[in-house]
Amino acid sequence: MIAPLPDALDRSWSLTVRRRRFLFALLVGLTVSAAVFVMARILLGDGLNLFEAGILGCFVMTIPWIAIGFWNSVIGVALALGGRGVEKTSPFMARVDRSAPIRTRTALIMPVYNEDPGRVFDHVERILGSLDETGEARHFEFFLLSDTTKPEIAAEEERRFAELSARDPRPGRLHYRRRPENIGQKAGNVRDFCERWGDGFDFMIVLDADSIMTGGTMLQMVRVMQANARLGILQTLIAGLPARSAFARVFQFGMRQGMRTYTMGSAWWLGEDGPYWGHNAIIRVAPFIAHCELPILPGRAPLGGRILSHDQVEAAMIRRGGYAVRVLPAEVGSYEDNPPTILDFIKRDLRWCQGNMQYFRLLNMPGLLPMGRVQLVLAILMYASALFWLGFLTLSLGQAVVFGLGADPGEIAPLVGTYWGSIDAGAGLAFFIVMMGMTFTPKFLGVVEIMVQRAKRRSYGGSGRLLVSALVEFLFSVLIAPIMAVVHSVFIIGLMFGRCVTWEAQDRDGHQIGLREAASAFWPQTLGGLGWTAALALAAPGVLPFAAPILIPLTFSIPFALITSRRDFGRLLARLQLCPMPEELMQSKRIVFGQPLPALPATAVEGVPVVAEPRRQAQAAALARAQERSSDGRWL
Repeated sequence: MIAPLPDALDRSWSLTVRRRRFLFALLVGLTVSAAVFVMARILLGDGLNLFEAGILGCFVMTIPWIAIGFWNSVIGVALALGGRGVEKTSPFMARVDRSAPIRTRTALIMPVYNEDPGRVFDHVERILGSLDETGEARHFEFFLLSDTTKPEIAAEEERRFAELSARDPRPGRLHYRRRPENIGQKAGNVRDFCERWGDGFDFMIVLDADSIMTGGTMLQMVRVMQANARLGILQTLIAGLPARSAFARVFQFGMRQGMRTYTMGSAWWLGEDGPYWGHNAIIRVAPFIAHCELPILPGRAPLGGRILSHDQVEAAMIRRGGYAVRVLPAEVGSYEDNPPTILDFIKRDLRWCQGNMQYFRLLNMPGLLPMGRVQLVLAILMYASALFWLGFLTLSLGQAVVFGLGADPGEIAPLVGTYWGSIDAGAGLAFFIVMMGMTFTPKFLGVVEIMVQRAKRRSYGGSGRLLVSALVEFLFSVLIAPIMAVVHSVFIIGLMFGRCVTWEAQDRDGHQIGLREAASAFWPQTLGGLGWTAALALAAPGVLPFAAPILIPLTFSIPFALITSRRDFGRLLARLQLCPMPEELMQSKRIVFGQPLPALPATAVEGVPVVAEPRRQAQAAALARAQERSSDGRWL
């Protein structure tokens, strides 16, 4: 299939995006160069030993990812506070008529694999109910695409599907298919749908088993695709659903703040080469079938064989076919559940990690556009940077121990890894603070963007509660970062020796982690934290205060896993309304970001009644009005 030729608006924006990319590359390049220069001055002040050579090399590999995140967030918050974020990042929205008739057919597809049928069908009914409320449900059909291998779960899926069909006003729109073999995991499941039914649909909205989308959002996604013939994939920003788990609650609060501004900034310069995250997105079916059949990589797993992280590869392939991939950087009624414990998070994350490492073998794929290769490189860096970051820290601590034996602790510069006497202690500390500030800028600016907008600020419970929640999430991020760096690093090294992940269903509800389970998972971090603490205490005690943000999380990784999995801790956070989602506080009104929200389970926050006070209703209405007036609200 040949993509339609770009019109004058597309050509004009293409030129604009090229200029933006040049500016973004310049900003990132200057930032990286300056940081490397300062680090080199620190390390080269008294010559370069083997430790310092390794430290500098690891720093060079780590700093680009930090600089990209920093500038994405700075640009994103500037656009958001300027009130023209969607206008500046999403020119295709100018063509969309919100009242345009639907003249296409769309399939809602939900691949599932050994999932809890009760949770799956609860989400399905909420999605279909919200779609029915639009009055346009006749243009959609729903497909539950099962790869379930456990007979008892498959039987329950079939039973619940029969019950849903019996009470649905349009049972002909519902379809259930179970594959006898789970070939190609989710990507193979979607490909099977395309080969069986794809010719009958213009678009497909891909959902995960934990997805919920509003009917209004799905309707407008279709209108966007109708109005933009060159748009191959439209990805929505995905927010977390209210959670009963403490881990999920805090994690998704921080993810939401950082992701919003980060995604808006990246959309500003990515243009038609945007990301696809594999779900909560709408895809033009015909070009997807024509251009997105995944290759089987040479060699054996883990780096060969079938591609695990299919989404970004499919985005690059559909771009190769001449179609645009766009992300809409606005909160528009698109939700998902997040892993309820750190162990569940690790299981999901390592599957992505292995899939992203496979991208090394795709960098020379024929015909990919330059930005497609850039996207694959960034996906690799997302995990590989953790290995270099851990290498940087290990070499820095190692140097402090080796050269600290017998040295005067007062001579050791407070920047871990510097060679004493080579730089002023204040300058080293200042550089350390700057780098940490850049690392956490996406989270900080996400909170700033909420604080300066009254309606959004109130949707999170007000300034005080928002700031306390941000502090809780910041501490959470500081604690989890070293733990996950060790996890990713050990796993990536294991990939080189043939270690693979197994494809398992995710535990959406979670469980309280036991001591044996936590110790089995996090003994390397614990031993590493205790070992480095003892070594530094003996050889370089002056470094301990500056190594504490790394050593404390590693040493207490087991208690961290235990505490964040506790249900009573989750209930406490919910009662205090800390780290909330606006949807949680606004359920009584069921209006969030200018449109109806599908009814969420009252037990979404266990033990906490749904708030129904007039004050909450007033806050919800104010938020809806503010969103409708904003430029982002025009999407809604």
